[in-house]
Amino acid sequence: MQTPTTLVELFEPWADVYGNSSVLPTIIVFGHLAGLMIGGGLAITLDRATLRAVGGSHGERQRQLGELRSGHRWVLAGLALSAATGVLLLTADVETYFVSAIFWTKIGLIVALLANGYAMTRSEARVQASPDTGDWSQLRARAVTSLALWFAIALAGVALVNT
Repeated sequence: MQTPTTLVELFEPWADVYGNSSVLPTIIVFGHLAGLMIGGGLAITLDRATLRAVGGSHGERQRQLGELRSGHRWVLAGLALSAATGVLLLTADVETYFVSAIFWTKIGLIVALLANGYAMTRSEARVQASPDTGDWSQLRARAVTSLALWFAIALAGVALVNT
């Protein structure tokens, strides 16, 4: 696969500015990592707490549902920051990333993470609607999937930098 010339030409001015700066790459990579730390760090914490709450008391489960509800905004904010800076990183070197199987794998993992997050919010709503009989096994499965995806995305990011 080859990068379309149109894309290279479109982003060439940005690539030149990015490539000739020592400050921009620092700020953008920091923003990318900060977004992952905010979103991923909180998601991993929430996932772990969800796994603990599965076997917990009614009160613990209710508390966890509240934490999940309030935490989603921060996870999405971190993902948004990471996505915005990811686009800046992509367009700074579109020739490298556009043809990278690792890049597209990472994008696929992010799409899977978003789909899992949507499914998790649906599971939360079902459990919240029926707290005593709600099916926490679905929340457990979504939390395990989330953990796996966050770590797979981190691995893909490291692999992408090292190729």
